[in-house]
Formats: sequence, structure tokens, C-alpha cells
Amino acid sequence: MDRRQWLARAAAFGSTGWLGTGWVHAGGQVEEPLADSVRTALSSAIANSAPPVPEFTDTDKRLAYLRWLGAMSERLKKRKPDFQTRIEFLQTVWYETRRAGLDTTMVMGLIQVESAFRKFAISRVGARGYMQIMPFWSRLIGDGDPGRLFHMQTNIRFGCVILRHYLDRERGDTFMALGRYNGSRGRAEYPNAVYAAARQWLPPAA
Repeated sequence: MDRRQWLARAAAFGSTGWLGTGWVHAGGQVEEPLADSVRTALSSAIANSAPPVPEFTDTDKRLAYLRWLGAMSERLKKRKPDFQTRIEFLQTVWYETRRAGLDTTMVMGLIQVESAFRKFAISRVGARGYMQIMPFWSRLIGDGDPGRLFHMQTNIRFGCVILRHYLDRERGDTFMALGRYNGSRGRAEYPNAVYAAARQWLPPAA
């Protein structure tokens, strides 16, 4: 599914009300055997802890980023009243999604569905933080400390790297990758909820 198809689906589910019905709950990724090469690649992707500081050589791209940051900050204000916390969160999401080659709008929708933007959210199956990372990932590709999954950048980086992994496994099929992320592969409720939530985070028109 390419970006145009993805946005069309997001628009189609924008007013269906999935998020307000209680049908959707944060699930959890399923632990599966990883080939050594995959484990190494994922561990390497997690390891670089450079701070998410955006750099631009193009003035138009910088202005587009600043417009996005301002618009998203305003939309997120009720959920994160503290300005600095809100900006650091958005800057991190922007940086980590681009680092992983993901659509930022989709990841914002995923975070809304998974944790409602709550840093210390824990699901009934033990998934943690903004992107509801299952603790086993710390053992498989991290440093073995699941407590670090409550650190903002660590959590968002894990989530983006894991989602990228699932997208690669599903040959770019966003619907199937989202289901795999939630542990509900092949079922429509979770991907459709993410599409609906993502509509609220579409970038402002240029």
C-alpha cells in the first residue's frame, strides 16, 4: 500500500468512531524467532542514541517542519499541556519516523490508539509506553532492561524500528504490518483504528 492509498484509507475511516467505542485496546507484538542477521540489524538500529535534533540544508523543508511542529503542538495541547514536553515529544516522533523511513502521520495515529499519548501506559499484556513495546524486545535487541522502555526516545525508537521490521516482513503492506504490530495480524479493527486516528494528525496544507 503506497502513501496515496494509505491516506485514502485514513480519510475513509476518519469519522467511523472506532476510537470512542472501546473496541480497540493496545495489544502486543508476538515474540517470534529472529534470524541472527535480523537481530543484529535491529539491535544496530536501536543502539544509536543520537539526540533527535533536526538539521536542514533546504529552507523550504525547514519551514515545512516548523509549520508541522506548530500545528501538531496546537492539536496535542490538551493531551500534553506542558509546552516543552510537547515539543520534545513531537521532535522525537518526527526524527525517529524519518530515521526508520515511516510515515509520521501514521505513527502519530498509532501512538494515539496504543497509549493515548501517555508515557507510562501499560497494557493488560504488559506492553509499555507511548508505542506499547513488549518487554521481550529489550531482551532480543536492546540492553535487557525493560524499564528503559518508559524513556521517551527509547520507546519511540523501538516502536519505529519494530514497525519498520514488520513493514519489511509484509513487503510494504501497511494493513498487515499494523496488525502484526498489535498482535492481531489479518484482523481489520486495529489497522482501521490507526487510519482513523491518523486523520487527526495530517500535516497542515502548505
